[in-house]
Amino acid sequence: MSYHNEEFETLPRQALEALQLKRLQATVARVQASVPFYRQSFERAGIISGCIKSLDDLRRLPFTVKQDMRDSYPYGLFAAPMDDIVRIHASSGTTGKPTVVGYTRKDIEIWSELMARSFAAAGVHKGDIIHNAYGYGLFTGGLGAHYGAERLGASVIPMSGGNTKKQIMIMKDFGSTVLTCTPSYSLFMAEAAREEGVDFRQLKLHVGIFGAEPWSESMRAEIEQKLNLCAIDIYGLSEIMGPGVAIECREAKKGLHIWEDHFIPEIINPETGEVLPEGERGELVITTITKEGIPLIRYRTRDITSLTYEPCSCGRTHARLSRMTGRSDDMLIIRGVNVFPSQIESILMRIEGVEPHYLLIIDRKDNLDTLEVQVEVDEQLFSDEIKVLQALSHRIEKEIKDLLGVTCKVRLVEPQTIARSEGKAKRVIDNRLIS
Repeated sequence: MSYHNEEFETLPRQALEALQLKRLQATVARVQASVPFYRQSFERAGIISGCIKSLDDLRRLPFTVKQDMRDSYPYGLFAAPMDDIVRIHASSGTTGKPTVVGYTRKDIEIWSELMARSFAAAGVHKGDIIHNAYGYGLFTGGLGAHYGAERLGASVIPMSGGNTKKQIMIMKDFGSTVLTCTPSYSLFMAEAAREEGVDFRQLKLHVGIFGAEPWSESMRAEIEQKLNLCAIDIYGLSEIMGPGVAIECREAKKGLHIWEDHFIPEIINPETGEVLPEGERGELVITTITKEGIPLIRYRTRDITSLTYEPCSCGRTHARLSRMTGRSDDMLIIRGVNVFPSQIESILMRIEGVEPHYLLIIDRKDNLDTLEVQVEVDEQLFSDEIKVLQALSHRIEKEIKDLLGVTCKVRLVEPQTIARSEGKAKRVIDNRLIS
């Protein structure tokens, strides 16, 4: 087994929960004393100092949501003075003001430690050369992976996103053994490499660590086949820390271990806020218990997953999150049917000849919702006779209808038609929001 910090990664459950309770009590006391938002929020909920006696008491505390961070923009939720803040990151703010997060020196050290743990769980070692194609800047991905790679002792190439042809050349010439980027960008790289006459089988890559967007098991198989590596799912979000909150272990690849000595996860019903039992799918809520700069209590991530405490073959004792199926705020409601883009992706990826590039266009005509699924097919299939393409379109429409209960129109398009992204892929255009 490969561990970075075996003592904490394999803590017995009883010891882990005792540590969580001690750190939770300290965090709650700290935000009550230093963050006006939490002091007022706790007062409204009737929470008094010292009322957290067990981990079960956590569910008595009110939720924190993204809008609370925006309302406190930029530094209102910080629990440390600005003199102690050594790093500031922020979300893109494409749907409003960005959410701003601050890190003390200790926060950066913990982030580096957890990313090093994550790399080790994925099978990365000190001698690896990590090609880091996550974006550097206000986005947390690039620097989070960078510091973790250095903490592990691996060599890191700080490529960031973009300039894909150069990315391929660097991977080939520098002997990169690990790739970090979004899953959709890795497939874009595979296309670019083919155009440049570069065969991924001739590169030294053995593992890819992909995150920042939901992706399916079918896409994993596509990536592993096209890039000739083991594809590992990593999870994080800037509000909580950045990448490295949870990751799959290479031994099992059955859920993402969430580092419970620093985060307490809950799964709730997104409609009612009720805490759900182990194994049930719902919205992930995370409480940070070691963050100094901006601790968050019961933060609603909007990510849909489930939680299991079953022992893992890798020996790690930390709970595991199932693969994210999407976000509660990304869920599409089409004629009353709940649909996640990743569900449609899973159907498309099972069909031979279909490429992993698609776009969902939702509209409203005559007061009824419509869904068009545009998907690329390979060149050989696209050049086939029209009746073959029509049969394929009808087959996809039928599978989506049978499995998801929603009627759609499928439009097959030629390769390279759908726009590529060097970061998160744009999968949905909802014209109902415009009209």
